[in-house]
Amino acid sequence: MKSHTKYLWFNTQRKRELVNITGECESVLRESGIREGMMLVSAMHITAGVWVNDNEPGIHQDAMDMLERLAPEGPNYRHHRTGEDNGHAHLKNLLMHHQVIIPITEGRLDLGPWQTIFYAEFDGQRRKRVVIKVIGE
Repeated sequence: MKSHTKYLWFNTQRKRELVNITGECESVLRESGIREGMMLVSAMHITAGVWVNDNEPGIHQDAMDMLERLAPEGPNYRHHRTGEDNGHAHLKNLLMHHQVIIPITEGRLDLGPWQTIFYAEFDGQRRKRVVIKVIGE
């Protein structure tokens, strides 16, 4: 068994943004030479996430709207007592989650027909990263 690690860096233009990283994940898989195994894609920040879903603007907006309803920006979160103002982004991370595992079969990401991998930013406009770890044979 072998492993391969790569980091992707982001500095989004907006505070909240979805970035399609499927192509970057496929490239990392090719670099790894692994044909059978798993790929872990993990946001390394507590105000970002990784999401697998349809690459369709309507579902993107529906998801962001849902997250905003469940964890709205602005309320006086206890976290704000530390001097921060991004309590909502921490909760959005909790709701979406920070990582996904994707199977690798015959040298390809074994995604469903409409599945796309996204980096989800909830408190952007500053430098953040994702780790991609490919493990297998």
